[in-house]
Amino acid sequence: MYSNKMKNICILGSTGSIGVNTLDVIRQHPENFRAQTLITNTNTDLLEKQISEFCPDYAIIYNKSAYDGFMTQFSKSGTEILFGYDGLLYVLNNNKPDVFVNAFVGFAGLNPTIQALKSKINIALANKETLVVAGSLIMNLAEKMDVNIIPIDSEHSAIWQCLAGENQNKIRRLILTASGGPFRTKSREELRHVTPAEALKHPNWKMGSKITIDSATLMNKGLEVIEAYWLYNVNKSSIEVVIHPQSIIHSMVEFEDKSIKAQLGVPDMRIPIQYALDFPRRHELDTPAMDFLQFDTLTFEQPDLEKFPCLNLAYEALKSGKTYSAVLNAANEVAVAAFLNHEIKYVDIPVIIESQLENHIPEDAEDFNNLLEIDTRTRESTRHDIVTSFK
Repeated sequence: MYSNKMKNICILGSTGSIGVNTLDVIRQHPENFRAQTLITNTNTDLLEKQISEFCPDYAIIYNKSAYDGFMTQFSKSGTEILFGYDGLLYVLNNNKPDVFVNAFVGFAGLNPTIQALKSKINIALANKETLVVAGSLIMNLAEKMDVNIIPIDSEHSAIWQCLAGENQNKIRRLILTASGGPFRTKSREELRHVTPAEALKHPNWKMGSKITIDSATLMNKGLEVIEAYWLYNVNKSSIEVVIHPQSIIHSMVEFEDKSIKAQLGVPDMRIPIQYALDFPRRHELDTPAMDFLQFDTLTFEQPDLEKFPCLNLAYEALKSGKTYSAVLNAANEVAVAAFLNHEIKYVDIPVIIESQLENHIPEDAEDFNNLLEIDTRTRESTRHDIVTSFK
């Protein structure tokens, strides 16, 4: 459990959607939180503005050319500017933050999580790939280091909140809700012609491009199913997904007596972010209050696995175990990037992923270097398939 002192926050991905929302939480509660370290890949323009406002001890730029360009024009402000992974290790080993917010997108967020755990720093986790790719490795390491991993995703935060005080009670089901994305009502034929611009128009949430496409294919929900398995140590068959277009119920837990607890609220990522930063305390937040007269109808649907096969692929990868989830993630990242670059169609995404899963020979999932090799190999194979078969 976190202490009551002011917390120094390190944000991996401070210029992305989660990072910006995290800084807004810090902005609203300067008596509780301080932005100690801000980290970006390439968005140095926004990083400079964040440095000016929040005066962190450190700012880290992962991309070498972005770092070099920034250093040529940056005027000293009391913030030490560091480069890349070595810069992150310096902070983790020499001036440890209280909370490490991992908001990087993709496999790139895995190793930083491992290093933060080894430094015995509490994790506020928004990087799905950390648990999807290396769930066993991460959870074992967290237990060994006696470190909290508090989820930021709205669905997993909802489950976390529903489980508060329920330590001795047996879970019967975890029910993850999904909005259904922008294509919930489209036919399978219509999906053959959707564009990246259409896929990026999420009906309820404002997010980065990769996660927004994952929401459109329901892969995002599939990744969350895998995350839930590792976070909550439940049977694989007890994790269900239900389409809830209003995005008011963020997820639910059913206990063995058939009682169900749900966490509700307006769609605002600052709510789960703030809860993760200062668990179990809650604070005032300038988000609209829930108006049940406005949201007087909440509806639910069964996900269509034929129309959205990515969700089923994630279920199958979880069921198969070992390194199948790592392959699922790598192939998906490459396929989503290709779709955003107009190289493939929306409906090609699951076809490409399934091909990689079918050709995979499972390996040990406990070793980071092995996972890195599988990730690299899968990306190369996926790119080859795209170039040779989908042009």
